[in-house]
Amino acid sequence: MRPDGRHALVLAAGAASRFGGGKLVVDWRGAPLVTWAVRAALAAQVDQATVVLGAEADQVQRALTQVVVDDRLRLVEALDWDQGQSASLRAGVRALPADARAVAVFLGDMPSVDPAMADRLLDAVLAGAPAARLRSPRGPAHPAAFSAEVFPDLLALTGDQGARSLFDRLGAAVAVFETDHPGATLDIDTPGDLVLAGPLSS
Repeated sequence: MRPDGRHALVLAAGAASRFGGGKLVVDWRGAPLVTWAVRAALAAQVDQATVVLGAEADQVQRALTQVVVDDRLRLVEALDWDQGQSASLRAGVRALPADARAVAVFLGDMPSVDPAMADRLLDAVLAGAPAARLRSPRGPAHPAAFSAEVFPDLLALTGDQGARSLFDRLGAAVAVFETDHPGATLDIDTPGDLVLAGPLSS
């Protein structure tokens, strides 16, 4: 069955200053780090996965085109990426087709997200919730999903807060799902995080 207006965004525009640069193209488990998030987005039931490039656009684009082969993959660039994560969100939302009904947002430095969770969040949004998110005892969890009705709100975001302020404004209308999946919180910010993430489990 066709996903019917379900989309994914992968935010991969940051400068990775805490990592020292080059984070998204560093090798992790045999492939550039960013490719894992993109593969997860494409594994979800979506029409298209749009990757938002920025600070290291050329390197990330090269890594993706060499590793990920899928007609649903689209690359766009956030020229104002230095304004924070909201700039990536705005660029991604602007790139969605007019018939997009919902979008799941992935982060390029979170390589172990469960695609099934994105599907669950998108289901909740298409059932009527303006947005859906995960809650984990391990900390901030991803991905998140948004209905087309709040796309204008995403386009109005500023700074490096991402969609947190939108979740706060929507309050109880947001569908919240509990998860203890380790991939929902595995965020690679520093070289030490990469080491702690460890080798691929058998």
